[in-house]
Amino acid sequence: MKQVLASLLTVFAVQSAVPQSALLDYRFEEVRHTVTLTAEHKSVVTGEHARSGDGVETGWFSYARIASATHRAEFELFSSTSVTLAGGTPGVVLSLQRGRIRAAFDKLTGSEPRIVQTPGALLAVRGTKFDVEVARDGNTTVDVFEGVVEVRSPLQHEPLFVRAGEESIYGHGRAPAVQPMPQDRRNNAPGHDGERGTQPHDGSHRDPRGGDGNEPGNGPGGFGGPDGPSGHQPPPPPNPGPPPNKPPVA
Repeated sequence: MKQVLASLLTVFAVQSAVPQSALLDYRFEEVRHTVTLTAEHKSVVTGEHARSGDGVETGWFSYARIASATHRAEFELFSSTSVTLAGGTPGVVLSLQRGRIRAAFDKLTGSEPRIVQTPGALLAVRGTKFDVEVARDGNTTVDVFEGVVEVRSPLQHEPLFVRAGEESIYGHGRAPAVQPMPQDRRNNAPGHDGERGTQPHDGSHRDPRGGDGNEPGNGPGGFGGPDGPSGHQPPPPPNPGPPPNKPPVA
């Protein structure tokens, strides 16, 4: 009996030592094309759930939107992106290995850190919207649209703060620095006129009527509409004019 009790206490102690982030639950709010749980080699669909430690990959022209209700966070994964949900580091909600994500964190009143792990640095956030992209050369680019991102790099003693409208680029051998966000990246800000909101940015979204949403005729009265493919009313038939004169009756 004592041995059984000791075993139970040992198991309880081990479970208590597991970081809270290991218990996080994630939901796939939206999935397009090929999105895979890497450990299981399983394709996922909208509405499915994943757990901490699961790896997720998006294929070519694929997209996923994942939410963590526990940390009030949402992530968009774009084409050819590889991430791990949470992980072994306390406070890490998502780890990005390659590709591009868009992260949105609601404000929390507590002091618990919420961290996105990237090659070369940890990103601590509060009430923030930002993009992160890991390039093929290993450098990471962070673009902040709202709030502040705290970049913690082993190459710097003090954290670097990146604010809305700013950008930071860093890598394993490159210390992070802050600069104004380039205009082309500003154009990709959430809600920008040139942006499709939560749609993928790799051209995979297409208008259900057959176009890409920007082709002539895809607005009101576009393809399949009453106005024809040109988006305009067809011209009226030509006026036949008065009837020809008839010869007089004898």
